[in-house]
Amino acid sequence: MLRCRGYTKTMIRRSTFLAGLASATAIVAAKTANVRASTTAIGIDLESVTYPFPVAFLPLVLEAHDVRMAYMDVAPQGQPNGKTIVLLHGKNFYGLYWERTIRESIARGYRVVVPDQIGWGKSSKAAIAYSFDLLAGNTAKLLDACGVERVHLVGHSTGGMLATRFARMYPERLERLVLEDSIGMEDYRRVVPPPPFDALYAQELALDASGIQRIFSNYLADPSHIGIFAQAIDVELGVLQSADYPQRARVSALAYRMIYEEPVCYEYDLVAAPSLVVTGAADHTAPFASFASPAARQVLGHIPLLGERTARTLQHGRFVEIAGAGHVPHLEQPEPFYRALFNFLEQA
Repeated sequence: MLRCRGYTKTMIRRSTFLAGLASATAIVAAKTANVRASTTAIGIDLESVTYPFPVAFLPLVLEAHDVRMAYMDVAPQGQPNGKTIVLLHGKNFYGLYWERTIRESIARGYRVVVPDQIGWGKSSKAAIAYSFDLLAGNTAKLLDACGVERVHLVGHSTGGMLATRFARMYPERLERLVLEDSIGMEDYRRVVPPPPFDALYAQELALDASGIQRIFSNYLADPSHIGIFAQAIDVELGVLQSADYPQRARVSALAYRMIYEEPVCYEYDLVAAPSLVVTGAADHTAPFASFASPAARQVLGHIPLLGERTARTLQHGRFVEIAGAGHVPHLEQPEPFYRALFNFLEQA
């Protein structure tokens, strides 16, 4: 069972932000030469990107910053079943990639709420101290604003870490929990030295078109499926050309620091809600592998094994492995994913 026992938690020291956006802008200007000439610049809040359903905004104040949290609140089609599904996106995604999941859900009578967390998608890119407690609290405020009491919570990748923390903070609001290829099922601090904030930030600034392609290719069981990420890749290529990209890179680095500093694997045995852990059979995602030694890389990112152990650790967990899928089964193998999802949500 995945307990992550015998380890004293340590927190890396909060680094100061890199000074001088001039040098950051120079890096961005240099690397955009590698971006496809046909790509149009896209603002870091994705103002020009069309979502499949209307987007609303929840105003919040975080660390004296006035920010907006974008979300889709989609009504059920046909006869409502009285249930609400909340979909939580991963680190390199936002609400847009849940389109089919939304359509499959509303066709079955569910209301679906899909936030872009602060720092992602169409939401504000605030340079604040990100934490899963903060994001869970923002999600609870969104549900209050939508008049939603209890939910089925589905979290993918980093969204799985957030969903776990939400389950711990607001157990009374949770009907069922679904973790799709969640990261954080292992404590990266055990085998990876603390990555300095400046290094995380520099890594984000250094992204170019080939790096983005590589990130999404690594999510796949079959590289020929890269077309499922075509829209996401195009958006990322456009954002690279934004004059505000250094701010986006800063926020992304802050999010990575949150993922490193706040493992949730110690909390699974405290989650009482019925829970489903779904993983792609070919998922080997390990967020901090570039900072790990060669030996450490060998033990990181065994997602199917971690998922099975996590399901056993949850008080009422079950595990489903999706053949032919990598890190995003709901896109790469949608039929078996939706079969597993709705069988679980609709069981007595």
